[in-house]
Amino acid sequence: MKSWKIAPSKLKGALTIPPSKSQSMRALLFGLLAHGKSVLHNVLPSPDMVHACRLLGAKVKEFSDRIEIVGVGGKLNGAEDVIDAGNSGLILRLIGAVGALSTKPIVITGDHSVRNFRLVSPLLEGLNQLGATAFSLQGNGKAPILVQGQIQSRCAIIDGAESQPVSGLIIASAFAPSPVEIHVTNPGELPWVHLTLDWLDRFHIPYTTRNGEYYRLEGGASIEGFSYRVPSDFSSLAFPLVAALLTDSEVRFENLDFDDPQGDKELISILQKMGAKIEVEENALQVKKGSVLRGTKIDVNRCVDALPILAIVGCFAEGETELVGGEIARKKECDRISAMTTELKKMGANIEERKDGLSIKPSHLKGSVVHSYQDHRMALALAVAGLAAVGETSIEDIDCVSKTFPNFQAQMQKLGAKIQ
Repeated sequence: MKSWKIAPSKLKGALTIPPSKSQSMRALLFGLLAHGKSVLHNVLPSPDMVHACRLLGAKVKEFSDRIEIVGVGGKLNGAEDVIDAGNSGLILRLIGAVGALSTKPIVITGDHSVRNFRLVSPLLEGLNQLGATAFSLQGNGKAPILVQGQIQSRCAIIDGAESQPVSGLIIASAFAPSPVEIHVTNPGELPWVHLTLDWLDRFHIPYTTRNGEYYRLEGGASIEGFSYRVPSDFSSLAFPLVAALLTDSEVRFENLDFDDPQGDKELISILQKMGAKIEVEENALQVKKGSVLRGTKIDVNRCVDALPILAIVGCFAEGETELVGGEIARKKECDRISAMTTELKKMGANIEERKDGLSIKPSHLKGSVVHSYQDHRMALALAVAGLAAVGETSIEDIDCVSKTFPNFQAQMQKLGAKIQ
């Protein structure tokens, strides 16, 4: 089990953010479903998704600068083995959904976190309503799950507090043999559903939607192989961006695509409203010195993955910072609301846990021994806290960071961060 030792630091220089996890996963999935060869550039290393695509019949070749995938044309014929989603709830939900296009059963499992924390019952309920067979092998609404198709022309009603089951059903329904209607109660994380719809737009797949509460897919989608370059990940940008702000450093972030519909772009405007000196250029950001951050009330539902890093921001802002609308953060790789409260209190934070978020007041953070909970966003957020705290911070179990920011330590060291 690896750990980081982090000391207060000043940063300077330029940084290129790694590719988007969400877009890399969707690109591979659509490559699986396409006819012929797709060529994907700048893909975030996604070995579990690549392996899943291979088990489902795709031919995948990995090169240093690209991935080439020959898809199955929307026709799945079971899997050669149990599919392991690893630590990815996104793989569990997306592959689980398209598994309902197969007439043979597909079994999907995952690591301890996926099997114990990532609820998949909304997806299973939706698939069963659409005529597929889908159930939890442990009977608890979690992985391992078994899915067998095929989806028929029906209507499903599912809870949409978490976006991934909704996205999975949308994609699977697009390739179903006939039209499907999906009604969503309690819709949340809508920018990530819009990210999925953007892929349908890319392939001219018709759909109808209303307010995130209703989707109609016409079925019968057929797509050809495509070429795609994965843009930088705005979710990953959050950590070095906030690190620059809290250490009063000047850092430039390059090769950003502001036209890409990633939900966590919203963090930039949130920070600017709090007083951050961030200059937005055509495809770059420049953090300037001298920011005075002011606490405010933030509805994090549209960018809920930013809750851990916004909790760190709240410790350094003037006045109270309230994070609301983030109850779904309790069902990620760990209960992020509870975990952030526990770990930041070790560092001296004035923080209060609420049902759907956090209340944070100005705090003088001191280095401490903290834990990642095997959650990449927890580890990265606590690393930022360590760079701005007084004294040394030790973060235990940081291997999980490779899920989204595999070269975080090396990249931050180039900027001057003291991370060992």
